[in-house]
Amino acid sequence: MKPAPFVYHKPHTVDEAAAVLAQVAPDYGRVLAGGQSLVPSMAFRLARPTHLIDINNIAGLDRLAVDGDALSIGATVRHASFHRPVTEGPLGQLLAFVVQHIAHYPIRTRGTFCGSLANADPASEWCMVAATLDATIKAKNRQNTRDIPAEDYFDGIMSTTLKEDEILVEARLPILAADTRFGFYEFSRRAGDLALAMALVLYRIRDGKIVEPRIGIGGVEARPRRLREAETVLAGREPTAACFRAAAEAVADAIEPLEDTQTNAACRRDLIHTAVSRALKRTST
Repeated sequence: MKPAPFVYHKPHTVDEAAAVLAQVAPDYGRVLAGGQSLVPSMAFRLARPTHLIDINNIAGLDRLAVDGDALSIGATVRHASFHRPVTEGPLGQLLAFVVQHIAHYPIRTRGTFCGSLANADPASEWCMVAATLDATIKAKNRQNTRDIPAEDYFDGIMSTTLKEDEILVEARLPILAADTRFGFYEFSRRAGDLALAMALVLYRIRDGKIVEPRIGIGGVEARPRRLREAETVLAGREPTAACFRAAAEAVADAIEPLEDTQTNAACRRDLIHTAVSRALKRTST
């Protein structure tokens, strides 16, 4: 298959890209960064954009740097940039661990962190990381720039609160405290497949008790999210097997699982229970 005809745009500044998008968005104009989701869809004519706005040559969108108390990730930063820790401490280690689970190496050399957020697949590892860490997503159109909290950004399967004329130009992840512990686990049928369930957990220890817990899930609901109700099960308790088991049960009880022809609700509850349990176990190793 070949893509349907489209007009190709190659802006050199963010303002130019935003101006073009404002004109072509009503006619199904799309932004192209890594293209690892969009281009295959176009090849099968599942997506038929009439205009493509290629942002890869825009200076500054490849910026990846610590900026104050956050890690700034530009719109064209590739997954492969995280193969090694990009910053000291737990955040760099976390990102370097999670990236190993994203698709396959050739895809990671081209696909982008922000492209994953824009695509908003509920089984996206980066989307779950953003939701768990309360990332900030920066969007720009011709008139202004706005910051969107991750909690308000993901809006369902492949759906976000980005406006049709907005370009996602940056994601910001908070720098984690040096004593933060984290654990990540995902289940997929084959290496590189989309995850059917995944979990990310973080916390700190103070006086032998868990403080500042975070539990994020992906792949089991219509969007990735942080489960604050389950975090209360961890807060103030010692990091024991019984505590971890209770947190995993709270997560399984709290979700609204997706269902399809191969995986029903009960299966996804079991999978997320296992994913959270194993992610928590990894925080103590």
